[in-house]
Amino acid sequence: MSLMPRVRWFEEEDRKKIVDEAKEILGEIGVFVENDEALELLDGAGAKVDAGRVMIPASLVEKALETAPGRILLYNRDGSVAMDLGGDRIHFNPGSAALRIFDHKLGDARTPDTRDVRNFVTLTDALPGYSAQSTGMIPGDVPEDIADRYRVYIGLQYSSKPIVTGTFQVEAFKAMHAMLSAVAGSDEKLREKPNAIFDCCPSPPLMWSDLTCQALIDCARTGIPAELISMPLTGATSPVTLAGAVTQHCAESLSGIVIHQLARAGSPIIYGGSPACFDMRKGTTPMGAIETMMIDGAYAEIGKYLGVPVQAYMALSDSKPVDYQAGMETAMGAIVAAVSGINNISGPGMLDFESCQSLEKLVLDNEICQMARRLTEGIELRDDPIAKPLISQGLKKKEFLSLPHTMKWFRKEAYMPGAVIERGTLEEWREKGKLSAAERASARVEEILKGHTPEPLDSGTAGILKELMTEEAKKAGMVKLPAL
Repeated sequence: MSLMPRVRWFEEEDRKKIVDEAKEILGEIGVFVENDEALELLDGAGAKVDAGRVMIPASLVEKALETAPGRILLYNRDGSVAMDLGGDRIHFNPGSAALRIFDHKLGDARTPDTRDVRNFVTLTDALPGYSAQSTGMIPGDVPEDIADRYRVYIGLQYSSKPIVTGTFQVEAFKAMHAMLSAVAGSDEKLREKPNAIFDCCPSPPLMWSDLTCQALIDCARTGIPAELISMPLTGATSPVTLAGAVTQHCAESLSGIVIHQLARAGSPIIYGGSPACFDMRKGTTPMGAIETMMIDGAYAEIGKYLGVPVQAYMALSDSKPVDYQAGMETAMGAIVAAVSGINNISGPGMLDFESCQSLEKLVLDNEICQMARRLTEGIELRDDPIAKPLISQGLKKKEFLSLPHTMKWFRKEAYMPGAVIERGTLEEWREKGKLSAAERASARVEEILKGHTPEPLDSGTAGILKELMTEEAKKAGMVKLPAL
């Protein structure tokens, strides 16, 4: 039995203090809500509503926490469990909603198109480090008004993994839900075995827009897991202290849990976010800052204390190309997330403050994710005695390589990375062309895209999806969808 390596961010009394103060903030300062339906739910449950500002009593928060489930299952297209969110179990998925793609051949970022999104989904489907896919890029060859639905349309066709997504418009949820239901088999089957997570983002400090509130309500009523993405920026849209940001994050997230559970008690919700330690020198939001990672780990600990699954945007970088900085920040984030026991880790593949995706980085990050997962397995005592008789045998043979014990355990003890990780000799590296990690990853991208064929949807379901998407495109003035 191995013990998972864990980091602890707060003492028990500190966790309680943060949660208690967050409840006080909601009860005395309140949260601004722009959605009429959410205001009606809150008013009917005993919250004080005054011109959109809502004071939420602690009793309402505690009732919502009682009904929010502590474990959430996500399913692949075939109905098998893909993600078991809860406890300290970790899962990775790529970051989402990037405006640009880093083009390795061009050496710069550009606007992605349908082909890029298809390739991104295909890679994610092929790479074992990712338990789920995401709507990771916003294609520039379709109208902005339908980009949220279009990304789901492509994702459902090129990967059988569950999808992490979100809406850009209130009316988008209906079409997206219809696509997900078509793949699941029906609305009820989708509720029983959800194949998607929807991100719902409050606006710091302490505000819920009409769009994000409606997404919370729609998710609750359809049974699709909602994922809270609170985004305090230290010193800019939240207190400058890390503990202050965690406390504001808690208040915003608790308000979302209340709205969500009022819409349908017992519906699945995830305590997540994408905060940043604001860089006062550059005016940027560095996701690769160690302090950002500390906030992530700390708020996840609060979410666990509250008894709900947790998420964070980690294992990503602020670097512009795929370089040393990209690897350093991504690996640090993945490890911090892993030892914090964060259930749903979003971010691999991402660069430039969550605004850019890279196919090469997605391939490299797949290795980081699997190494991080190996770390969480800890060190297991395989034998008793642990080593004494083995050392005796090794001394007699003057080596350990041929021991049956070595053959039995070496693949279970060590994760063996793919060819994008260089572990050969200097001579081998020279013979193979002195390739950098990004160059090796570029070759691997081409190899996967040529060799991996995602499991196709049956023709009937594919036809339903195309009909739904074509109708949405017509509403936006688009006569014909781009060819896939």
